[in-house]
Amino acid sequence: MTVPALDLSADVVTLTRQLVDIESVSRDEQAIADAVEAALRALPHLEVVRRGHTVVARTALGRASRVVVAGHLDTVPVNDNMPSRLDEAAGILHGLGTCDMKGGDAVILRLAATVTEPVHDVTYVLYEAEEIDSAYNGLRLLGESDPELLAADFAILMEPSNAVVEAGCQGTLRVEVRTRGERAHSARSWRGVNAIHGAAEVLARLNAYEARRPVIDGLEYHEGLNAVGISGGVAGNVIPDECVVTVNFRFAPDRSEAEALAFVEDFFDGFETTLTDSASGALPGLDRPAARAFIDAVGGEVNPKFGWTDVARFTTLGVPAVNYGPGDPMLAHKQDEHVETAQIERCEQQLRAWLQGEAAPTDREEENP
Repeated sequence: MTVPALDLSADVVTLTRQLVDIESVSRDEQAIADAVEAALRALPHLEVVRRGHTVVARTALGRASRVVVAGHLDTVPVNDNMPSRLDEAAGILHGLGTCDMKGGDAVILRLAATVTEPVHDVTYVLYEAEEIDSAYNGLRLLGESDPELLAADFAILMEPSNAVVEAGCQGTLRVEVRTRGERAHSARSWRGVNAIHGAAEVLARLNAYEARRPVIDGLEYHEGLNAVGISGGVAGNVIPDECVVTVNFRFAPDRSEAEALAFVEDFFDGFETTLTDSASGALPGLDRPAARAFIDAVGGEVNPKFGWTDVARFTTLGVPAVNYGPGDPMLAHKQDEHVETAQIERCEQQLRAWLQGEAAPTDREEENP
């Protein structure tokens, strides 16, 4: 198989297009990982390690601190949105993965290639299978096989965040809330108990739910408890004896997974609940000096992260982490996924300045070079 070529000397928008044009749907990342590995191994100032379709490149300069800059290589399935398309007049790059998150990956690769004397040692991680079940997640697998490769004083996950810092992330869990009844012929429904009708109370409780909005490190998080699926029924002439409502709870990072589950079980008291999936959140950690210094360096603006991201994995490893990358997260996974080219360029400029110990350019300086 011919390995696609990546030109790390190209500008960051061109490099983003090169990455987007390599199809890399989850579990099919070999081509893009091969291209990334080949490009990084050509750089003599980096040590490169590959695990599966996850590629790690590290400086070894003996600096007093180390930072991780990470991004995932995979995308959701193609939806008639390849190859990339650049609207130069509007400053918009269209295509699968432009927002989530090959613009951020391009920034990582440009920095890896061109910042040869950073003030921190840097570990660049480009990993597989973030968009699917956690069992395949390259960052999780790397943390289990080679935790030393993720050891750091601070981590930046280049998830789309409109080129501003989003701190921490909410946790997530899913439960099945089950109602049971008794089958009967629908012509004699009074001889049975309709489990679907029994789910009305489950939905009524969800409709009455009032979200908790805790403030953590000055950031307001917003929890959410929602039905995301419902199943039941046997046949068109049978009263159903079971109905399952799947509920997703997005919980603020001041709750543990156990506390979140206890809340849900109490909320649905009287019903049978089964936990099917759970992941902890990550506290913002804005009291950590490394996080505060990075936020100050890239403009001082910081927002809460409502979705779950892999910053939680770094938190589990004891590494404070933030989300910071180009792209509007509201556009992720959409057919018309796109990113403002100015955001990709700004992320590269600000991260470059921070890694080199320089003052980051202001928006005015960027507009008037």
